[in-house]
Formats: sequence, structure tokens, C-alpha cells
Amino acid sequence: MASLTLAIPSKGRLKDDCNAYFADAGAVLKQAAGGRGYRATLSGFPDIEVLLLSAGEIAASLLTGDVHMGITGEDLLREAAPELNGRIHLIRPLGFGFANVVVAVPQYWIDVSTMADLDDVCAAFAHRHRRRLRVATKYTQLTRSYFAQVGISDYRIVESAGATEGAPAAGTAEAIVDITTTGATLAANGLKTLEDGTILESQAQLAASLTANWDGAARTACEALLARLNARARAKTSQILRVRLNGEAEKLLQSLSRIASATVLSRPTDTSGEYSLLVPRGKLMDAVNALRAEGCDAPATTQDADYVFDTANPLYAALAEQLP
Repeated sequence: MASLTLAIPSKGRLKDDCNAYFADAGAVLKQAAGGRGYRATLSGFPDIEVLLLSAGEIAASLLTGDVHMGITGEDLLREAAPELNGRIHLIRPLGFGFANVVVAVPQYWIDVSTMADLDDVCAAFAHRHRRRLRVATKYTQLTRSYFAQVGISDYRIVESAGATEGAPAAGTAEAIVDITTTGATLAANGLKTLEDGTILESQAQLAASLTANWDGAARTACEALLARLNARARAKTSQILRVRLNGEAEKLLQSLSRIASATVLSRPTDTSGEYSLLVPRGKLMDAVNALRAEGCDAPATTQDADYVFDTANPLYAALAEQLP
């Protein structure tokens, strides 16, 4: 029996992105054939069972503690639990599944471009029509929280069951709160986003439930997975720099550490041998320039790394601090 359950989206681009994310770290997802429900395995991690659920189900399952970890949009997590502290820990944003939760109004409202303008419209609408302006959305919690934050109260939420962007044209709402990536769908429906109407800039998150049963076996499996994911991420942002240094090597190494955040991976057995240094990709030329400025005229070469395993495991350490 698996020690840890990990939930990922069961279909669509998010599923494909999740598959690619784990495969890039050397952990290939293999979906079980003929099993009960949607289940999969993660190569190299026999103690982890993967469940394939809808993105909304993943957020709900993390909240109730039915799964230990999951990947889903931050918008769904914060809608399920506006206050995540003590309930869900966001381990790492994954760089895919981008979508903003925004407030949008009809384009012909030419005098309405900010939330303050919308507040004025809400007050005027209530006075003129003797009812509150309707806001269609699937994000009721996020909408209430944001509208309260900016001081808008003369409105009522109409929960959307279908295509939210079509509500104003259908006459079921005057404004909407919905997700958008490019804004093209909103524009096609005659809507515009308010200048300060972005409630949340969302993307896919690797998250952990703080209410799940984190026994010793689950923690061990989690620590191993996060070590692999962090090592791959560290490798993609680093390069190995190889160079021969002269007798002033220690002074130069201190300079490289200060200027380019270089870390010594290996030292030669003789005083003028080759050193291997781990350097952040963004500071590679800083390291090379520092070498030349110190009079090092030896050729310097670089090499990509598959993984960089640190002694510390920062992703797991941050989670472990919050586990009961």
C-alpha cells in the first residue's frame, strides 16, 4: 500500500504539463489500465500513489486531507480556502497553468475603468433600479473578499453555472468575475478588465494538505520526491564551470563566491589543477569576468548538470515546519 497520495489533473493541458514536469525530473507517470477510478504510478517512487482528479476535486481533497499533495490552480485553492494558513501549504509555483482572476464590465461602460468607478456605478444602479448590481462568477469567495477589500457593498453575486463571460449579454448579470489568460474571450463577449480589477494572478501550484495523515512513511516519501524536484530545478538554473587556477586560488574562489555566488564542487590534488564550480546561469559571465580580472588566463569550460542535490532540502523543510 502506498504511503503518500499525490493528485494531478485528469485531463487537458494541465495534465500534459504535469506529465512533462515529472518526466523532466526523471519520474515518469504511468496510468494504470483497468483500475478502479483514475490511478497512476510515478517511476522511482513506489511509495507514492497518483490519483487523477479534476482540478476542482484536487483543491477540495487537499482541503479535507483526502490526499497528501496535489497540483492544481492557485485560483481554485484560494476559492476553496481563502485563508490557506494551517490548511494548505503552497510548496512551489510550477510555471504553467497561468490565468488571472479578474473583474470585467461591458466595454460600452466607457466611464468605468477602475474599482472605484464600479463602486459609483453600483451605488447609482441601486438608487435607480431599487436592486443591487449583479456580478456573475464561479469565484464567490474570492469575489466577496476582494470587493470587501476595496469597499464595494452595493452588489449581489449570481453564481455562474456555465460560460460566465456570456452573462452580461444574456441579461443575467451586469458585471463578472472570471479567469482569463489573454483577454481574448472577454473582448469577444464585449467585456473589458478593470485597471485594478485583477484579484489574483494564478498558476499551477504543487501544494500539500496540512490536514492529511502525515505519518513517518508519508513524510519519507514526500521528502524523497521534493529532493528530486528541487535538485532538477536547481540544475536547470545552474552550470558547472571548470577552470585551472594558480597558487592564488583561495583568494580567487572567495571573489567568485562573492561576485557570482559560485560554490566549489571539487578541488584538484595539485595546486594548479582544475576546479569545478557550480554557478547560477544568470551569473556565469560575472564569474568569467572575475576570473579574467584576477589575471586567470586558463581556458574555462561549462557543463550542464542533470541534478544538483543540496545537503539541505528547502522544499521539504518549509513543509515540515507547518506539519503537526
